[in-house]
Amino acid sequence: TTGTGLESGGKTAGGGARTAGGGAHTADGGAKTAGGGAHTADGGAKTADGGAHTADGGGKTADGGARTADGSANTAGGSANTAGGSAGTPDDNDGKRGIPDLGVLRGELDEIDARLVELYEERMRVCGQVADYKIAAGKRVLDPEREKSKLASLKSLTHDEFNSKGVEELFEQIMAMSRKLQYRKLSEQGAIGSLPFIELDRLDVEGSRVVFQGAEGAYSQLAMMTYFGEDVNCFHVDTFRDAFAALDEGSADFAVLPIENSTAGAVAQIYDLLVEFESYVVGEQIIKIEHCLMGLPGSRLEDVRTVYSHPQSLMQSARFLNSHPEWKQISMQNNAFAAQKVLDDGDATQSAIASEQAAAIYGLKVLVKGVNQSEANRTRFIVTCNKKVFLRDASHVSLCFEVPHSSGSLYHMLSHFIYNDLNMTRIESRPIEDRDWEYRFFVEFDGNLSDPAVKNAIRGLREEARSLKVLGCF
Repeated sequence: TTGTGLESGGKTAGGGARTAGGGAHTADGGAKTAGGGAHTADGGAKTADGGAHTADGGGKTADGGARTADGSANTAGGSANTAGGSAGTPDDNDGKRGIPDLGVLRGELDEIDARLVELYEERMRVCGQVADYKIAAGKRVLDPEREKSKLASLKSLTHDEFNSKGVEELFEQIMAMSRKLQYRKLSEQGAIGSLPFIELDRLDVEGSRVVFQGAEGAYSQLAMMTYFGEDVNCFHVDTFRDAFAALDEGSADFAVLPIENSTAGAVAQIYDLLVEFESYVVGEQIIKIEHCLMGLPGSRLEDVRTVYSHPQSLMQSARFLNSHPEWKQISMQNNAFAAQKVLDDGDATQSAIASEQAAAIYGLKVLVKGVNQSEANRTRFIVTCNKKVFLRDASHVSLCFEVPHSSGSLYHMLSHFIYNDLNMTRIESRPIEDRDWEYRFFVEFDGNLSDPAVKNAIRGLREEARSLKVLGCF
């Protein structure tokens, strides 16, 4: 403002304004304020909700008013000042013209999001009616061609590539939730079907024969005896494949096989054989592993030149073995086989890594105890049979599936566990034979095959995966 009054006027919004060079210019010589605005004309001023009085070049306003004198202005409760001919509100837009207020923008987003939620719920209501129709007509939930066509149509409505990709991702999720709603309705109406597994109160192990891979003194034997008891009727074979074949031909009722070590990881061959053979997991046993380096009676550590053991045991003992780089490491099919070889060859320069039990069985001398690098080293063994059975109190489910070789396919499979509140405890991948760079996924999660949530998840996975096999419940 200049002179003796409010000639050109000022504009305040939310209590704050800057005027420069004698004030802020408005059309027709007037100024407006938001929330208690004022109109000035011909040197006079009026204010609403907190009026202003001017006299002899100055004025006062109540409730956020202003005093003007010699071209400068100050406001109380929402400061206004003049500087260098620029105007703006520092708290709202950092002194830059043309940038909308952040609070206003967030308010707009809140309104849009609220409308989106309303539309989403309306869409899901219609999807529920679609589910009712499909249940009555016996139609499959997933219609890949319909979804593909729908996505292409929706993408064509966008105006740039970024939004096109975003719309595709958004509606893939929306349609996935639609399918999950339909699976749930199928389950509620008893149309989800039953799994071809028989629920048992206990395993019938009386008179059963159990096979393990390796020889006397193998960790597999220890796991078997821990699970079935020391008087178990058992026999051993040379390879994992031989153990699965024994189940397949009926010469064994159960097999005990290592599937995972806490230090060295998964035993990959077991996963592949679970797919190849009709064998199902019904139990598990975890064994603490303590490897010993052993040699012939009378041998010394400094005599050692060669170490025999299973590849997993060599990996688990890598730190110890690396401290003896002059030793040659040779893999064997089983730790107990390694101990037996040292005994049979009678060579004092040979040693084996195996259990202390194996050393006792084969009459070998323990040269070093606890050569595995982790004191918490444990191996998990699975108990398998050739029948589709599971225990009533089982708490883990194992399955494998193949997915289309396309972006997001694994993500969509795993979403079935999320939606059904199932805790996934393990996932492994194995290459699919004769299909370069394609993989089969093995998943374990908490649950029982009799649980509705598990049935619902499996139904969705079966419809959307290329193939699926339930490997067992234990």
